[in-house]
Amino acid sequence: MKQIAFKTQLANSPLRVFFSLESQIKVFEKNAKDKNHPYYESSKRVLESVNKYPELREGIEDPSQLQNYEKEIDMLLAPLFPAPLQLNEIKSVVIPFKYIFFNLTQRFQNILNNAGEEFNLDIKDWDDSKLYFYACSFILMKYYKQSVNVSRPIFIDIPDKANGRMRHYRALFNADFMDVVKTDNAPELTQSEIDELLLRGEDLEFWQSKFPPNSYILKGFGLMNLFDATNDVILSKIRSVFLRNDANVFQEFQNNVTDLMGIKDLMVGYSLYDSKTERSLGGFYNKESKSIFMKENERVSYKNIFCDYVKANVMKNSEIMAISDVDLYGKMSDKNLFYQKLNEKEIKSLILVPLKLNNGIIQLLELASTRKNELNVLNATKLEDVIPFLKIASERFYEESQIYLESTIQENYTSIHPSVKWRFTQAAAEYNSQKTDGIENPVLEEIVFNDVYPLYAQSDIKGSSTARNSAIQADLSLQLSMVIKTFQKIMKVQSFPIYQNLVYRVQDYLNSVELGLKAGDEVSILEFLKLEIYPVFDHLKTVNPIFEEAVKAYMSKIDPQLHVVYQQRKSYEDSVTMLNDKMAACLDDKQEEAQNMFPHYFERYKTDGVEFNMYIGDSLVNDESFNVMYLHNLRLWQLKTMCELEQVAYDLMDELPYPLRVASLILIHSNPLAIRFSMEQKEFDVDGAYNARYEIIKKRIDKSHIKGTNERLTQPGKIAIVYSQNKDAYEYRNYLQYMQSENLIGNIEMLDLEDLQGMSGLKALRAEVLYKQKEQEDNNELSELNITKKRKPKGIKVTY
Repeated sequence: MKQIAFKTQLANSPLRVFFSLESQIKVFEKNAKDKNHPYYESSKRVLESVNKYPELREGIEDPSQLQNYEKEIDMLLAPLFPAPLQLNEIKSVVIPFKYIFFNLTQRFQNILNNAGEEFNLDIKDWDDSKLYFYACSFILMKYYKQSVNVSRPIFIDIPDKANGRMRHYRALFNADFMDVVKTDNAPELTQSEIDELLLRGEDLEFWQSKFPPNSYILKGFGLMNLFDATNDVILSKIRSVFLRNDANVFQEFQNNVTDLMGIKDLMVGYSLYDSKTERSLGGFYNKESKSIFMKENERVSYKNIFCDYVKANVMKNSEIMAISDVDLYGKMSDKNLFYQKLNEKEIKSLILVPLKLNNGIIQLLELASTRKNELNVLNATKLEDVIPFLKIASERFYEESQIYLESTIQENYTSIHPSVKWRFTQAAAEYNSQKTDGIENPVLEEIVFNDVYPLYAQSDIKGSSTARNSAIQADLSLQLSMVIKTFQKIMKVQSFPIYQNLVYRVQDYLNSVELGLKAGDEVSILEFLKLEIYPVFDHLKTVNPIFEEAVKAYMSKIDPQLHVVYQQRKSYEDSVTMLNDKMAACLDDKQEEAQNMFPHYFERYKTDGVEFNMYIGDSLVNDESFNVMYLHNLRLWQLKTMCELEQVAYDLMDELPYPLRVASLILIHSNPLAIRFSMEQKEFDVDGAYNARYEIIKKRIDKSHIKGTNERLTQPGKIAIVYSQNKDAYEYRNYLQYMQSENLIGNIEMLDLEDLQGMSGLKALRAEVLYKQKEQEDNNELSELNITKKRKPKGIKVTY
């Protein structure tokens, strides 16, 4: 009887292990009592032979003695190792906690034979201390009936010398055939002592004091099943690789894809194309990420490279394409340019994976082989699980490459707003004049605009962080509940202890999520599902049609690529994007009108909402004369525009998949200030320490509270106008009363604000926004006829 031992062994185990087949003997005894049982006669014959050796029932401590009972052991284990499954299952008997296994299925033996004589089986990432904790946890579960997690994922790596790749197997151990008995050497543990053990989960010395060596006896045997998890492990590696950003990322990804496809000399490349211009783009992410068939910096129209089929299905419809026979493709395409490029590289089979990135960029992942049919439509499906991770990483790498490119340009150039371009032109002309005059060290003139009036406003999505976390929490809760319900359906048919353990662990995660998300919870839960739940689901689908139906019902409700419930998160993200895009588009349209009234500097940002800065003043214009009337006009334009942004957000409420509201704010700074163009930052900053106070207020004001209350200043359905001087309040009250007459504004509040750090005495006007209903909009023309009928302004509420 050939026995194989793991390299990792547990010294001074708390368990004395006796290999016993008592559970199997009882099965045969039951069969031998039933004359109608089909195995009645054979069971009697087996028992006649086995009963000669009572030690097979009582237990054998020395594994080397098992060879003396090889025939009897084989007979007793035969029902657990049916002949039809010898080439299907990867299975063996295990002597528990001695990590010795034997009675391998033929498939298991074939795998080990293929690994080579020098290969030694071992458990990945387990050491002596982990094995000791595992043995103690097993005692708590079996003897003390505690619900403890003893099923940490166990992976075993076995080389496949036939194709030169490493295969990764997940091991599942069946402990149904084991019993644990306490000896006099073991202290009887109370519940409080068990609770303390679980609290001191990493204190090995303390656990050893409660579970001395050889203080418990284990009788029985175990079964080990291996499941090929190679693709899952590779996909996990790919995901980890793409979390990094270094020069080795693409080389490691190439190695992982090579393992995934099982082709030693697989060629991996990347090429970029602009869908708008239909041209290839030069300049890949880094030197490791080059195309297989396109030359670096080659810029040609892909219409001239690819055939109509590739252009339609790959470049337009983003479908994966496999060319299993490049020579045949050449004949069918009349040896077009694409074929010529492949032929130059001696490529005989190819897979193209298109990824549509932001800004209309298409990235092609290129896989190629020098052998016909090695890449084909069948193994192309392996890449479907890679695409989501590759797309996320590719978008990040592309954006970072663009930022790097932009930073290179910004060393000498900058994005210049049209309203101030004239001033940069003057400075550049002066700089060139100095060089022409032979000045040794020409100096670029600093760009400063003095005495300009700032205007700042924002329409911010209210409670965006809370909404985002709530969406993630809801999706995770739903997914974990679905997993539990799936196991509950399965356990109605087959109730294994391992299912109960997995349900316990999922419920533990669910309880934690329902209490609130913590940093890292989402990643750890998805990793748990990927590595521990889904492999079990995949196996159960092959066991029983009822199990298959339950698992398929679960899988149908999650994202087919990311394997997550993506309902509330998608609703939230789509809602934020829709809201931001609509408000930004409205603001951009209105800004064109404002520039036509009088030129001014403008910059807009999209975050969780929109915010914008404007500066207006005489020094900003070159050939026009500034008057303070234009400042007042722009302030009124800003206030009316904020009402329009509120209306845009209000109109979207019924369309948004996730309910979101905005809260709007305007900051008044009545004194002119100076802005300076920073050569380091390549942007305008407020100049001077005193004026910097304005920037500080901008960053803090939306978090302010009404004095003497816990109420936030910014509220949905209202526009807050923050000021420090009474003359500003007077000016804006006039605007608001005018807007009341236009039915844009309702009640107005005058508020004192709590002091902010380093700032005191701030006040605010807060105006109720009167949203137009659709019936009102339809009657806009009729309301214009009544423009001469002035309405009395609504009252002003004063809060101190």
